[in-house]
Amino acid sequence: MAVNTSGFGAYDIRGIYPESINQELAYRIGRVFPEIFGAKKVAVGHDIRLSGPTLNDALTRGLTESGCDVYDIGQCGTEMIYFATGFHGFDGGIMITASHNPKEYNGMKFVREGSRPVSPKTGLLDIKAAVEDETRDWSFRKATGTIYKIDIQPDYIKCLLSYVDVRNLKPLKIVINTGNGAAGPIINELEKFLPFEIVKVHNNTNGYFPNGVPNPLLQDARHETANAVIESGAVCGIAFDGDFDRCFLFDERGNFIEGYYMVGLLAEAFLKKDNTAKIIHDPRAIWNTIDIVKSYGGTPIMCRSGHNYMKETLRAENAVYGGEFASHHYFRDFYYCDSGMIPWLLILELLSKADEPLSALMADRIAKHPVSGEVNTKVAGVDKVKEIMAKIEQLYSNGTVNHVDGLSVDFDDWRFNLRGSQTEPYIRLNVESRGDKALMETKRDELLAVIRS
Repeated sequence: MAVNTSGFGAYDIRGIYPESINQELAYRIGRVFPEIFGAKKVAVGHDIRLSGPTLNDALTRGLTESGCDVYDIGQCGTEMIYFATGFHGFDGGIMITASHNPKEYNGMKFVREGSRPVSPKTGLLDIKAAVEDETRDWSFRKATGTIYKIDIQPDYIKCLLSYVDVRNLKPLKIVINTGNGAAGPIINELEKFLPFEIVKVHNNTNGYFPNGVPNPLLQDARHETANAVIESGAVCGIAFDGDFDRCFLFDERGNFIEGYYMVGLLAEAFLKKDNTAKIIHDPRAIWNTIDIVKSYGGTPIMCRSGHNYMKETLRAENAVYGGEFASHHYFRDFYYCDSGMIPWLLILELLSKADEPLSALMADRIAKHPVSGEVNTKVAGVDKVKEIMAKIEQLYSNGTVNHVDGLSVDFDDWRFNLRGSQTEPYIRLNVESRGDKALMETKRDELLAVIRS
């Protein structure tokens, strides 16, 4: 039976179940993963999507029939697979998830030993080629591995709490919207150890996503969190995507805070504890982060967007923290991986020590470095992206140009980054300025007019 491998992307596998993501594909991935990575022990888990347990069973069968032992952690968030793999010294980990995609989707994310990411250069294309191999005798059983059901939650919770001094946290009222995703049970467990009064929104797990897709990057997915903050008088709101590898922040007025400014907040949290630390950031918007890091004596390092690049750079530089505009946050002591749970704990620790509300803390930063937010334009394929990028670079060649990630051009008082999406047919624009919101908006509209012409 041939398999559909159209879901293989730059970072993971995603597609509609069962058309492109199904039991046969999961089984074959299980069969080939151990031989490609020399894996004898692999952690597996799945999020709350309805197809998760079925795909988990097929994947596990493939792994064990290749002689690999499986350590099944059950329903979880993506970062729990990263943690399990690193904490227990497993040879790899496979998470069944489609992150923030609609409910009919599913997919997989992979890590190697040490929770190192699997990219096209480090094995993802090898997996794709192997599962497509119809000359292989898929009925041949090499050996039978053992399945172990393990509970990593106590050790995982202990790891999360190690990032803050719980004794210094104040009994703040906060709103948390888990969007019926996998974060609900973890919030319930963390609540036992924290002094916060938590107003929970859509906290029960439900793979039908009865309250919409848990993706707070979508405008329509924000209003319930914002309203709950205002109605409850909470000091902030936190919202998660489906597999909670990202969290999103709202101030006490219900205003959504761009992930860019969260990077600055988290850099500050670490630099207050170690002002010699290195901080990794991506090129989409940079000035706020650079200013904060340098003001505390730290070292800012720019890196291409994408979890493979961020994790590799974090490891190479031994940086304490790295953050992306798209709200992925990476931590050296979390096996150089991203976490959606650690950021909000650090931010609540900052708020516990602050004399001002979150909106006041953010107001100065937003005024100094206004940003457009990521503006997406649908395009007709890779060739069109290249054509647009070349045209924009020619028009703005009088600025300082770099190609660390797409096209970035810096001027004295404003800059922009333009890049094609790795997973969708979009070209993405980010514009920022030095303290001039009107200039930022003018340049945003000027660039969009060219892009959309």
